Amino acid sequence: MGRCSGRCTLIFVCTFQLVTALERQVFDFLGYQWAPILATFTHIVVVVLGLFGTIQYRPRYVVVYAVWAVAWITWNAFIVCFYLEVGGLSKDSELLTFNLSRHRSWWREHGPGCVRKEPAAGLGPPGGQALVPGISCALEHSYVEALHSALQILEALVGFVCACSVVSAFTEEEDSFDFIGGFDPFALYHVNEKPSRLLFQQTSLPA
Repeated sequence: MGRCSGRCTLIFVCTFQLVTALERQVFDFLGYQWAPILATFTHIVVVVLGLFGTIQYRPRYVVVYAVWAVAWITWNAFIVCFYLEVGGLSKDSELLTFNLSRHRSWWREHGPGCVRKEPAAGLGPPGGQALVPGISCALEHSYVEALHSALQILEALVGFVCACSVVSAFTEEEDSFDFIGGFDPFALYHVNEKPSRLLFQQTSLPA
């Protein structure tokens, strides 16, 4: 149970990350948020890689996951600052859409408790892109997006700690196996060398 604790925790964290990342990816697609879509796709790939490395005892894959966890925390911290308009950032800019869409966030129009206000006839934006935010929302879309990112930061922090623990455990197991000669060809050579040396000494004795 002691050996499994770190691995099992990391497997659970990676699985939970996949579920929340897929949920976030769906809403990013609905809101045409292209930068978050690319980042979340990369995150899903790396989490699957880390999950595979944890199950198959591949420490290099777990190290890649741990490094990505730091980058993922940084990205989500930026998203929190973006939607909370920290440091001169504006949540109404087209930074996350690469200026390819006039959408902002799916939660801007469909947030909890929001009543959608349809634009007047002939005044809608070109291409059928609905930009009118919902009214009377119980929670503004900026806070919904910030909470999503805060959850991702928390998951990544736990995953990073678990990944470091798992890599350390894998390294200790490899070192202990190497100590008993599991990966040492020199020790194997000495084991096979003794019988042949004794045989040579026996044949050289005078009759």
